[in-house]
This record gives sequence, structure tokens and C-alpha cells, in this order.
Amino acid sequence: MKQAIFATMLVIASIGSAFASPVSDAAQIHFNAIGAGDTSIIMRGYGDNPQLTWVGGPLDGMYAGDDAIRITWEKFGKAVGPARVTVLAMEESANPKGATIVAKVQFDGKAQVKVRYVLTYRDGKLVNETWQI
Repeated sequence: MKQAIFATMLVIASIGSAFASPVSDAAQIHFNAIGAGDTSIIMRGYGDNPQLTWVGGPLDGMYAGDDAIRITWEKFGKAVGPARVTVLAMEESANPKGATIVAKVQFDGKAQVKVRYVLTYRDGKLVNETWQI
């Protein structure tokens, strides 16, 4: 009986991951790049005139444009170092105008950082994000 339940759970888990959207895949790439401190990959995901709102912690503030956002992620990468990324929950809402990802993400590096994350995509590119510690 336990084996049947476990097998069913594996099938359900594999079906759920088979239906990931391009936007949720982009969000996962973004999270992993942040954990790796790879600003070139982080920045590739942004659209024109992106905005980052950071709520709480030493980087609290609003950042607009590629340069300001790049510098912020570089500071985070130096402070936390390479971090293991765990997506605790992720939900996507989409319509023809764009998509929003709401996620709980945990970064385990030099310090543990638990984040409530909201990412807004338009035309497949990240245009606005809120990072809430």
C-alpha cells in the first residue's frame, strides 16, 4: 500500500513538472542564477527599463534600470556567496498581457535568506520584481 501511494506521488510530481510554462522556467533560471551569483544570466532575463523593489535587509530600496539592478545583485552575491536555492512554493497567473510569478524561495549560502518573491513578465521578459525578506 505504501509503495502504491509513493508511486502515485511520483507520477503526480512528474506530471506537474511536465507542464511548467516558459515564464515559470524563466523564474527558476532567475532564482538559480541569483543563487550562483551569475549576474550575466540574471541580467539576460530582464526587459527594457526593469525595476526591482527590495523590502527589508541591508539592500532595502528601489532600483531602476540595468546598472542599478546589476550592482544590487553583485552586492547580494558577495554577501551570501554561492547559495543553494530551494523553491518552497511557486504560483503563476497569466493572461495575454503578461504573467506574474509569486514564489517563496530560500537561499542557503553564507547566510540563510528566505524571500517572498513577486516577478512580473511582459513578452517573456522580467520587467518588475519585488524581493521581500
